[in-house]
Amino acid sequence: MEIGFKSPMEQIQKRGTIRMITTNNATSYYTYRESPMGFEYDLAKAFADHLGVALEIIVPEWDTMFNVLNSGQGDFIAASITITEPREQIALFSQPYMTVQQKFIHHKLIFGIKHIEQLAGKTIHVRKGTSYQERLAEIKASGIDLEIKLLDDVATQEILRMVSEKEINFTIADSNIALLNRRYYPEIKIGLPIHEKEYLGWAVKKTNKALRDQINQFLEMAEETGLLGKIYEKYYGDVDIFDYFDLKKFHERIKTRLPKYKKVIKTEAEKYGFDWRLIAAMAYQESHFNARAKSRTGVRGLMQVTRPTARQMGITNRLDPKQSVKAGVKFLNLMHKRFDDIPDPQQKTLFALAGYNVGYGHVRDAQAIARQKGLDINKWTSLEKTLPLLSKRKYYKQTRHGYARGGEPVHYVKRILTYYDILRQKG
Repeated sequence: MEIGFKSPMEQIQKRGTIRMITTNNATSYYTYRESPMGFEYDLAKAFADHLGVALEIIVPEWDTMFNVLNSGQGDFIAASITITEPREQIALFSQPYMTVQQKFIHHKLIFGIKHIEQLAGKTIHVRKGTSYQERLAEIKASGIDLEIKLLDDVATQEILRMVSEKEINFTIADSNIALLNRRYYPEIKIGLPIHEKEYLGWAVKKTNKALRDQINQFLEMAEETGLLGKIYEKYYGDVDIFDYFDLKKFHERIKTRLPKYKKVIKTEAEKYGFDWRLIAAMAYQESHFNARAKSRTGVRGLMQVTRPTARQMGITNRLDPKQSVKAGVKFLNLMHKRFDDIPDPQQKTLFALAGYNVGYGHVRDAQAIARQKGLDINKWTSLEKTLPLLSKRKYYKQTRHGYARGGEPVHYVKRILTYYDILRQKG
C-alpha cells in the first residue's frame, strides 16, 4: 500500500460520516416535522450508528445515482433498488434485505390484465432508468407489442398518483411501493405480477468490497437481533390492511369534514405535546369526524367520550365538538402518563391509545399475560398477541380486570396508525 493512501473505510472513519445516496419518497427518505424518516433512512442511520459515524444524505436525480456513487460523491446507494444484472455490471450489491415483485398498476375503473400477453397495445408509463423499464423492454422484445413511455426523474409514487387521478392509464411498481402508496391513493388497483420475485439491496462501488462486507455484516446482525423486522414493521407492518371504501371516505372527509374541527384539534393537541394529526386520526377512527356520532354502547361525539369520562374531564356536553376534543385529548394525556414506566415514547403512545379504547386495566392485564409468555411487556408487538387472549376464559379468568374484547384495541390502533400515516404524507 502506498504511503498516505487510505482505504474507503478508513476515509469514512476519518471523515466521521458515511454518505448515503437515496431518493426522496415515502419508502426511502423524507422529512416529517423537520425529522428525517423512511425505511431506507432508518436502516441506514442504524448502519451509521453501528460504524460509529454520522449519516450524510445525498439526494440526486434518480437516473444519476450510480454516477454519483462511482464518482466518489457518495459511499452507498440505499433507495429501494432492485438487484438486476445490468446494475451488477456497474456496482457491487449487498446481500438482499427485502423481497419485492413488479406489479401491473391501473385505476380501479379501468380493466387490468389477466396474463402478460394482454399488455399488447397498451401504453405504460414508468420512470426512466428503473428496473420497470428493463422488464418492459424484455417483454416487448419477446414479441408483445406494448408502448413504453419514459418519464424523466418522476418518482414512482407520483406516477401512482397520476394513475389514481386518471392522468395516465397504466404503470408498473414494486409490490412494497404499491402497497404502501395504495393507502394514499386508494383508487389504484394492484394487478398481475409481470416479473418473478426480486430482491432489494444496497449498492457500493465495484472496488469497495470492504464497505460491502461491512454492510453485509450489519444486515445479518440487524436480522438476527430483530432490528430489521422492527423497522419493517414501522413502515410496512399494516400495508396489507386495506378497505377501499373506508380509505376513499377518509380521503374525502379530510377535505369535507376535518376543516371544521382542525383548529380545535390543533389547539388541544398542542396543550399536551401531541401531534395534531394523531388526534385527527383518532377522531376519525372514533366518529368519522361526525360530532353527533353515537355508538351501540352509548358513547357520544367526535371523540366518543363516555359519560363517566366526560364528568372526569370536566365537560358537560359530549356533542359539542370543542368539549369532546378537549375531553378526549385530556383523557389520552392522562392515559399516556399512566404508562410512564414504558421507556420508548412511541411505544408508550400505542399503549395509551389502546388504553383509551379498551381501558387501562385491560392493557395492564395483557402485559401480565405477555410477561407469563416471556414476551417483552413494553413492546406493542407483544400486546398485539396478548390483548386478543383477554376474550378467552383460559386467560381472562386469571387477570385482575377479567374479560375484554381484546382484538378491538389491536384493530383500533392499526387503523389510527394508517390514518395518521396518510395525514402525515399529505403534510
